[in-house]
Amino acid sequence: MKILAFDTSNQVLSIAILEDDRLLGELTLTIKKNHSISLMPSIDFLMDQVGWVPSDLERIAVAQGPGSYTGLRVAVATAKTLAYTLNIDLVGISSLYALCPDVQGLAVPLIDARRNTVYAGFYDNGRAVQPEVNADFNEVLSTLSSSATVTFVGEVTSFRDQIEIALPQAQILETLPSAYRIGVAALTAEPVPVHSFVPTYLKKVEAEENWLKDNQEGDTSSYIKRV
Repeated sequence: MKILAFDTSNQVLSIAILEDDRLLGELTLTIKKNHSISLMPSIDFLMDQVGWVPSDLERIAVAQGPGSYTGLRVAVATAKTLAYTLNIDLVGISSLYALCPDVQGLAVPLIDARRNTVYAGFYDNGRAVQPEVNADFNEVLSTLSSSATVTFVGEVTSFRDQIEIALPQAQILETLPSAYRIGVAALTAEPVPVHSFVPTYLKKVEAEENWLKDNQEGDTSSYIKRV
């Protein structure tokens, strides 16, 4: 199966082209750029390098969240457009899973959600063992207090001191998103309906949170959830 996989859920842009589980080409940009401008030219470049044309593709795999609201919308909109126009399968894979390399024991990928909050996943041998969460990092540390072996991966830099104090036995490994990992996972994942596919935010946007603070709980008479 010929797969195009990509992740723009955060600052890093990661793109991979696979034939089954064989990596043919990969591109990773860690500089701060506008993904809406750089994504398609980067895809075109990588496709040209491996000698494929769009009609060669059989499946689109995309990091569907959690992560940056803007980054997720760019990725999902691009993935849906490609899948629809090429009439091929679309698969969404967790952005947290894309950060999670093969490690011994429990792996906890982190995405920094600011103000000491994180998006966190919980994986054992590549299998999710708990639902992904958006939570205060102290709460995440508390749930892991009894874990004998745990490795924090992903955006760990801002949380290193807290981890070392609360869980001195834990391993800490900074990792970048891997579109290749997304593509491999997409080989066995179930395709999703293109039109109904949406990002997984795990957190309300700031405007929505502010609206809910200023209005009585349960009063949604003037609240627009989706346009």
